[in-house]
Amino acid sequence: MLAVAVVAGVLFVWSLLAHRLSRWSITAPIAMMVAGIALTAGSRPPLRFDFDTAVFEHAVEVVLALLLFVDAIEVPGGILGREKNLVVRLLAGGLPLTLCAAFLAGFLIFPGESGWLLAVLATVVVPLDLAPTAAVVRDRRIPSRLREVLNVEGGLNDGIVSPVFLLCIAVAAESHGAHADYASALLAAVEAAGWALVSGLVIGSVAGRLLRLSWSRGWTQPSALRLGVLAVPVAAYSLSAALGGNGFVACFVAGVCIAPALRRLPESAVEMTDDLVALMTLALWFLFGQIVNNVFWDGLEVSVILYALLAVTLVRLLPVLLVLTGTGLKPADRLFLGWMGPRGVTSIVFGALAVIDLPDESADFIARVMVMTVMASIVLHGLSTEPICRFYARRSSAGPTGALPAAGSRDDEP
Repeated sequence: MLAVAVVAGVLFVWSLLAHRLSRWSITAPIAMMVAGIALTAGSRPPLRFDFDTAVFEHAVEVVLALLLFVDAIEVPGGILGREKNLVVRLLAGGLPLTLCAAFLAGFLIFPGESGWLLAVLATVVVPLDLAPTAAVVRDRRIPSRLREVLNVEGGLNDGIVSPVFLLCIAVAAESHGAHADYASALLAAVEAAGWALVSGLVIGSVAGRLLRLSWSRGWTQPSALRLGVLAVPVAAYSLSAALGGNGFVACFVAGVCIAPALRRLPESAVEMTDDLVALMTLALWFLFGQIVNNVFWDGLEVSVILYALLAVTLVRLLPVLLVLTGTGLKPADRLFLGWMGPRGVTSIVFGALAVIDLPDESADFIARVMVMTVMASIVLHGLSTEPICRFYARRSSAGPTGALPAAGSRDDEP
C-alpha cells in the first residue's frame, strides 16, 4: 500500500505544477518515469516491485485492453473521410514497411537471434504513443491537418500491430519447446484473432446501438452512460476470452464499432474510461522506472543502443517519406509525420508481455531493447518538440503552411 500512496503522491504533485512543467515538455508520463527511477534505484531502494507475479501479468493485460479500446474510440470522426489518402498510406503502407524495416535492422544488428524473436522485437518497438510528446499534437502552431492525421495514426496504429505481436509471440514461445509445432501455434493465433473479431463486432455494435437508443429516448443519464461505456471493453474482453479469442483484439474492434455511436452521445460519456486508462498508464510509467533501473544495472551493449536509435529514427522516417511521396505535402510536412513517432506505453506493455511469455534469455533481450528504445524516444522526440513548433510558427508567419487545407476545416484560433 505504501507504493500506491507514493505513486498517488507523485501524481498529485505533478498535477499542481502541470502548467509550469509543460513549458519544459515535462509531461505526466515523463514525471512518473523519473519518480520511478529515483525511488527504485540502488541496492536497497525505498520501493521495489515484483514483476514475476500473476497479478502484474493480469494488470498489464487490463491496461493494454483498455488502452486499445480508448485509442479506437478517440479517433476523430470524419478524419478518415477528409484525409483518407494520408491515413491509408500511413497505416496500410507505412506501418508494414516500418515493421519490415525494424525486423531487417534487428537481423543486421543481432544476427545471432532467431527470426521469430526479431519479429517480436519489431512489433514491440514500432507502435506509437503520443502521450510523452502530447504537446506537439496539441500545439496550434502545428497545422491542424498534420495534427489530426498523426492523432488518427496513433489511435489505430497499436490496434493494428496488436494481432501481429500476439501471433509472433505465440510462435516465438513455441520455438523454444523441445518439439516446436509452428503450424499449430500459427493456427491457434489466427483462430484466437477470429473469435476476437467476432466478439468485438458483436459487443461494440450492439452496445453502441443500445446506448444511443437509450440516450435519445431519455431512458438513462450521463453518469450511467459513463458506466455503460466502461462496461463495453470489459464485456468484449471477457466474451472473447471465454470463446478462446484474444481479448486485446476484441477490445480494439469493439472500440472501432462503438465509436460512431459515441459521437452522438455527450462527451462526458467516455470521461470515466479515459480517466481510468490515464491513471493506469501513469502507474505503468512509474513501474517502468524500475524496469529502467533493472536494465541499466547490468550495463548496455552498443548494439542495443544502435538498434534503439535506428528504431526511433530511420526505421519509421524512411517508410513514411516513401509512402507520402506524391501526396502534395511539402518535404517539411512529410518529415514531421515521419519524425513524430514517439514510443511509450504500448511498447512497454508489449515488452512486459513478451518478458512474461518468453524464456529468461530472450526475455532479457527484449527488455533491454524495449527500455533503450523508449528512453531514446523520450529524449529525442521530447527535445525536438519545441524547435518543431517554432519552425511551423515561423513558416506560418512568413506565408501559407505546407499542409494542404482540409476539406471543410477552419483555421485554428489563436
